[in-house]
Amino acid sequence: MAPAEGPDAAAGRGPLGPPRGVWGDGIPPKSGGSWGVGPPASRVVSRPELTRRLGAAARVTVVSAPPGSGKSVLLRSWIGEAGLEESTGWVSVGRDDHDPQRFWLSVLAALRQTSAGSRLVRELTASPDLDGWAVVERLLKDLAPLQDRLWLVLDDVHELGSAEARRQLELLLMRGPQELRFVLATRHDLRLGLHRLRLEGELTEIRAAHLRFSLAEAGELFAAAGVELPSSALTLLHARTEGWAAGLRLAALSLAGHPDPERFAAEFSGSERTVADYLLAEVLERQSDEVRRLLLRTSILEQVNGELADLLTGDEGGERVLQELEEANAFVVALDVARSWFRYHRLFADLLQLELRRSESGEIAALHHTAAQWYTDNRYPVEAIRHAQGARDWGLAVRLLGDHWPGLQLSGQAATVHALLGRFPAEARTAHAELAVLAAADELAAGSLAQAEWFLGLAARGTASVPADRRGQLDVLLSMVRLLLARQRMNLPAAAEEAQRLRVVADASDTAPPGLSEELRALALINLGITEYWGGHLAEAEPHLDLGITLARRIARPYLEFLGLAHRASIASVRSSPYALAEERARQTIELARRHGWTDEPAAGIAYIGLAAGQIWRRRLEEAADWVRRAERTLRAEAEPATAIAIRYVRALLELAHGRDQEVLVTFEATERLSRLLDAPDWPLMRTRALRLHALVRLGETGRAEQDIAEIGEQGRASGEIRMALAALRIAQDDPHAATVALAPVLDGAVPVPPTTWLAHACLLEAIARDALGDSPAARDAMRRALEIAKPDGALTAFLFHPPARELFDRYAPDRGEHATLATEIRSLLPAEPKLRADAGPPRRAGSFRLVDPLSKSEIRVLPYLPTNLSTPEIARELSLSVHTVRTHVRHLFAKLGAHGRAEAVERARALGLLAPSGRTT
Repeated sequence: MAPAEGPDAAAGRGPLGPPRGVWGDGIPPKSGGSWGVGPPASRVVSRPELTRRLGAAARVTVVSAPPGSGKSVLLRSWIGEAGLEESTGWVSVGRDDHDPQRFWLSVLAALRQTSAGSRLVRELTASPDLDGWAVVERLLKDLAPLQDRLWLVLDDVHELGSAEARRQLELLLMRGPQELRFVLATRHDLRLGLHRLRLEGELTEIRAAHLRFSLAEAGELFAAAGVELPSSALTLLHARTEGWAAGLRLAALSLAGHPDPERFAAEFSGSERTVADYLLAEVLERQSDEVRRLLLRTSILEQVNGELADLLTGDEGGERVLQELEEANAFVVALDVARSWFRYHRLFADLLQLELRRSESGEIAALHHTAAQWYTDNRYPVEAIRHAQGARDWGLAVRLLGDHWPGLQLSGQAATVHALLGRFPAEARTAHAELAVLAAADELAAGSLAQAEWFLGLAARGTASVPADRRGQLDVLLSMVRLLLARQRMNLPAAAEEAQRLRVVADASDTAPPGLSEELRALALINLGITEYWGGHLAEAEPHLDLGITLARRIARPYLEFLGLAHRASIASVRSSPYALAEERARQTIELARRHGWTDEPAAGIAYIGLAAGQIWRRRLEEAADWVRRAERTLRAEAEPATAIAIRYVRALLELAHGRDQEVLVTFEATERLSRLLDAPDWPLMRTRALRLHALVRLGETGRAEQDIAEIGEQGRASGEIRMALAALRIAQDDPHAATVALAPVLDGAVPVPPTTWLAHACLLEAIARDALGDSPAARDAMRRALEIAKPDGALTAFLFHPPARELFDRYAPDRGEHATLATEIRSLLPAEPKLRADAGPPRRAGSFRLVDPLSKSEIRVLPYLPTNLSTPEIARELSLSVHTVRTHVRHLFAKLGAHGRAEAVERARALGLLAPSGRTT
């Protein structure tokens, strides 16, 4: 540092900033901005939150962060924006400055160039006997009368190498007048008594985390450089630089004029020349040989602790070195409160690995082997496998993955296994039987069932090539993957067989892999329960699930617990009334998924649709729609077709409740395509097929409904869901007796119809049919039973799929008694005319019915065109809409008006006052 009277003082040291060319962060910032690039007017990247913190700072502010974080630039920008040029003195400490006299003369010179300092601080010249303590005492005396705010910025204060000067600075910090404010910019914290200031509330701290650029700020920086990046490339660069200002700026400089910005972003790393040069000069070359060796050898690790550092270097004291590097902001980040585990900044790690390849390339495989052994011994299987792969010891990597795959699978880490498999050479999957079976599981997770079967066959044929001491492990892997395949194919007998086989293995201590007996038992129990659930054997499924969930909790396997809870919640939604128990279990499942990051797993989708179904029956359709959308985000149609079919069913149920019958038909078509992936495609589809039949009946397409029923097998026609749809069809065809015949096994319990709310609908259909037959006592009894079943859940929708005329409901529903409140609410939603009619003639008492659901704004726009002679394409042109959109709105209008054609819709709309009584269109 030059004396105050030297040339540097004249060159600009003082209120506006440091001497020309002296910048603490290594890259000269552009004045008036924060890491901008380009012409002066475009340089600023505004950081209002940081400048606000500086403006409201306490008496001492510490800005502590690694090199290149933008400390100096931020401070200059803040000074300029706040108009503090005349009240701020700036001193930049030179590298390894050990001269207290030079330091204090620079401080005095900087303060004297401020407006307040020029009046109060006396001039002082260098002399051999000048004492820093005396300078501080004199400065304190000079500034005692200070009335106006005065700022002293000390940039790169970590370079202050004199311990005596640091003690003198501490004195000034502690005893300085209230209006004298200090800003200390440093790469690491100094022992300046700051802990006392922190306790007294006199310290503001801006750390590396505060200085990291946000994604939006990074975008501003690139825009200022004239670089247009796709959002994906910007996100990637931001992640790789971790918001580090210098890294972003260097990337921007390299990108200017680059022919392929996306490719550059994908390949950008710490080994890129400009970044590597910067990190070498500012960080790595400043370290001792011992520290450099530790950094290079541990760069093969994603995370490092002291024990690993000592093991890889052959030295001692690795934890102390790592802690010191972290304290020095040397791109080493502590990962835990105890500061025992660390990681390197991504770009710094890239540089270290590059330097390791240059200097010790022959040692890299041995380092990976050593790391793999340590991770294996300390039960970090994923890291052990990665380092075995890093050593290119594929045999070891296969054995490790085979040993630990069951645990990874049972922990819900299929994505991790997929990544590990991707690191093997392509030929390894076919060369190792153990790897082939794991490849089969990976293909299953991706929905490639045929490819999974091929790999399974390959693994089974390669059993003889597996060492005898590993064949038991291979048998377990084969059985687990066969179980997954059978479940996904809905081959329930095969799934049950494999689950029982695993249960036998788990119970035989001599055949179960070490440490996996309890896990296999839990897996077997839960999969038995799931298999029985999908097979409709709910009474058998629930105890197996309960046992499996209890065991999973005891052995701390939350993913198994999650799978079991999801299916147990679904059973409760089918078997329990009211829905409270099902909802409690579904929310329990969702909370467990949230804690572990499984909210997009298909099993979570099962819990979501459980909640959705309850809301549909209560006619809380908006809330139900939200849960259905969440469930649809979990869809992995090819990987979990049965679950996808269940989700599509609830979507169809929601559309039916909304009166959107055409959407029900579209949803069925999508569900039918999914069912073709299953070994038993018909029966999982049956519930959704029943909804399709209800929609066809409501659309008046009884012929198509008859054709559908004719195509259903005998077993399907005997199901409760199809029987109810058949009853609705027969009522619409004026054959109420046939309807009662179809309903009889449902009503007497011979054919179950889960959930029980569907039974309320069956009773309603029975009441309509009995009324048509003139059997009023039976109709009244059926209506009473329908209300009794619906009451616990307030299942309004059970009365609205095929609503009776309000007159019929009034005859049989009570005005008083325990069901009166529910009956009143249902009555308010009913149309005047029944919808189950075979003809499409004009309704009776057309003016007395009500809309089931209100019309949307778009439907109201279309409605006035229905009485006209315009065709659908002509209406579309009039409204500037697509033909498909107009047709959709017309279908919704028909459904909401309970009409089967355009003329009937117009008549009903006029009766409700939605259209003028004449032929006018407005």
